[in-house]
Amino acid sequence: MKLFGSPLSPFVRKVRAAIHEMGLDSRIAFTAVTMTPVAPDAVLNRANPLGKIPALELDDGSSLYDSPVICEYLDGVHDRPRLLPPAGPARWQALRRQALADGIMDAGVLVRYEIAVRPEALRWDDWIAAQKGKIARALDSLEAEAGALGGGFDIGRIAIACALGYLDFRFAADRWRDRRPALAAWFETAAKRPSISSTAPELAAT
Repeated sequence: MKLFGSPLSPFVRKVRAAIHEMGLDSRIAFTAVTMTPVAPDAVLNRANPLGKIPALELDDGSSLYDSPVICEYLDGVHDRPRLLPPAGPARWQALRRQALADGIMDAGVLVRYEIAVRPEALRWDDWIAAQKGKIARALDSLEAEAGALGGGFDIGRIAIACALGYLDFRFAADRWRDRRPALAAWFETAAKRPSISSTAPELAAT
C-alpha cells in the first residue's frame, strides 16, 4: 500500500500515527506530495480526484480517502487491539472525539492557508477570527473532558494529540495551554508515545 501526503499535514500525521499504533509501518510506503488548494499535484489527483491529502492507494490500485476512512479501513487489517471500538458508547465517543479534533485541524489549516497562501491584500481577518473561535471552543470542550482521556489510545485520542501538535507547530503564539491545564497535562504524556513523537511535524520542517 502507498500513503500520499505531506509530513506537515495534521491529517496525514493522524494516519501515520495510527499506522504506527497498528504495527503496519512495513506494509505502507509513504509518498510525500507538495500541494495547495491552488497548486494541485498530478500524482495525488490520480489517487484522489479531489486533490486532497491523505490518500491511500491499495494493493489492487484502488484508493481510499480521507483520513477517517483510511483509518477505519486499516483498523481492519491488523492484529493488534482495535483503534476504533467495534460498537456501543465507546465507539461513538471515539468517533466524536475524532470529529472534534478533525475540526480543530480543519480550522487550523484554513487559517494557515489564509495567511500563507492568500495574497495579503485579500486576507479576511473576520474569517481568521471565526476559525480561531472554533478552535478555542473545541479546546475548551476538550479541557472539560481531559480527565477522561487517560487509560487508552484510540482513534479519538490520536486525533486529539495530532490536533494539539499542529497548534504547537503553526500557532504556538496563541498559547492554547493557557486556561487548559488538564488538557495540557494529558498532551504532555500523549506526546511521548512513539506514534506521536516519531510523527511530529517539526521533525519534517525545513
